[in-house]
Amino acid sequence: MAFNQALLPEFDQEMANTRKTLERVPEDKFGWKPHEKSMALGALAAHLANLPGFASLAIEQSEFDLAPPGKEPYRTPPCATTQEVLDTFDRARDAARDAIAATNDEHLMGSWSLLSGGNTLLTLPRVAVLRSFMMNHIIHHRAQLGVYLRLLDIPVPSIYGPSADEGIM
Repeated sequence: MAFNQALLPEFDQEMANTRKTLERVPEDKFGWKPHEKSMALGALAAHLANLPGFASLAIEQSEFDLAPPGKEPYRTPPCATTQEVLDTFDRARDAARDAIAATNDEHLMGSWSLLSGGNTLLTLPRVAVLRSFMMNHIIHHRAQLGVYLRLLDIPVPSIYGPSADEGIM
């Protein structure tokens, strides 16, 4: 089985669970933080909504510089409303799925590099970037968002099994 075909069922499941979690983000709490060192809820939701875009980026480019010399560093585009978070996520998810579906094993085994200020931080095969920088990164921040929801007493959706708020999946 081709790598992209092996990734797509998991991608679809994780994206559905991520959207289900993002739907619960209350925009009247976008500025809320559980701790002074924490990301604000709205910023976390926007970050999570944009993360599927790393799939397209890794497939379509050979590198990404977080802080290109002489240019502004990358910043997650903010979202002002929950609907904007969902629309951003839907666009990024759809583009990522299309890029994954259209690629092949040879391309996925090619190298992709993350840079900062022109300096290479890491180089991995694209398939590893899809698993770590995109999928695992999304799962990590989705779990973080689940904690935020719990602390705000907003029902946490079931993801891999029942949550304390939902007995069904």
